[in-house]
Amino acid sequence: MKLLLITAIEEFEADVINILKHSGVKSFSYQSVKGFKNNKNEMSNWFRTNDIAVNSLLFTVFSDCNCIDDIYKSVNEFNQKQKTVSQIHMATINLENENFK
Repeated sequence: MKLLLITAIEEFEADVINILKHSGVKSFSYQSVKGFKNNKNEMSNWFRTNDIAVNSLLFTVFSDCNCIDDIYKSVNEFNQKQKTVSQIHMATINLENENFK
């Protein structure tokens, strides 16, 4: 079993849901989170703050199907088509516990 974590800006909500629905994933959940990027450059940031939180989403998928590679492929294709700086980000964690099914 694998745990797949996906983060994206709220504007990509429908796109991520579409990718997951068409991937073979049986179920997933998501919630609103605040994204933050720490771009500290003391001189260029002398008189203003750059600490801006971005409304984002965190998708959580537990999957034992072989669809994870397809999700990565779909997300990479989506990201390559974007003309914005923001992208969909993913991470996968292998779950080794035999009792967790």
